[in-house]
Parts: sequence; C-alpha cells; structure tokens
Amino acid sequence: MTTAVDKEEVRKRLTPLQWHVTQEKGTERPFTGCYNKFYEKGTYTCIVCDQELFSSDTKYDSGCGWPAFNEVLDQGRIKLTKDTSSVGGNLLLLIANPDMVRTEVTCSKCDAHLGHVFNDGPKPKRKRFCINSASISFHAAGEEKKST
Repeated sequence: MTTAVDKEEVRKRLTPLQWHVTQEKGTERPFTGCYNKFYEKGTYTCIVCDQELFSSDTKYDSGCGWPAFNEVLDQGRIKLTKDTSSVGGNLLLLIANPDMVRTEVTCSKCDAHLGHVFNDGPKPKRKRFCINSASISFHAAGEEKKST
C-alpha cells in the first residue's frame, strides 16, 4: 500500500540527484554511485521513506555500474512495473526489440523509483536488482535505525 508523502518536504530533504532519480524516474550515471563498490554488512532502505528493501547479504558485483542485489528483503516492499520508456512511442522498435522493455522497481510504500530488475543475475533466482545509489540509504548491521 502506497503512503502519500509530502513532496515539498521530500524535495527539501533530498539532493537534486536523489529527487531526479526517485521522483522523476531518473538514472544516475554508471559507476558514480556511493554504493556501487560498497560491501559493508547491513540493510539498504528507501531514501524517501526509509522502508527496508535489501540486505547486504544479497548484494554482489555485477559489473553493471550500479549496486546490484539478487533478492529483495520481501516482495511486498517493492512494486514491479513494465517500463517501455527506452523505446518512447515507437511501437515498431518495441516489436523488433522486445528486450528493450524493462521492469521498473519502485518502493511499495512511497512509490519512489529505485531502478530496474533483470533476469540475468546469479543462480538460482537469476535476478539482478539494478538499483540507483541515489535512491537508497545504508544502515550498518547493529546500528540503531533513526525514525523519520
């Protein structure tokens, strides 16, 4: 269930890049995010609403340039939606290249855009949740989480 967020409060709290990624469905440049090569133990949460999304136990180096996870903490914490933005309105391009349809990952609590999921991850699940660093926060294992 999506919870309404105060967009003005969120805009004040987020950096311009975090706003662009989470609220305008943007993508940070590859290999620039702070969590791409970050491997401490802990939990990754939504930068907007702080909902827990991913465990460091499922993070791996996919070489794609963004943090990659092979599993979400709970499927109910994300929403998956078909994303045809890479083809614009060109249906012929879409028909000729069905692989251009991606699956967008958003936070189920606040609808923040997180990234995309692909079916080329490690076995057995074969999932690669390709997530923008700008859309998540990290909480170290054993660290008490601050309420927002």
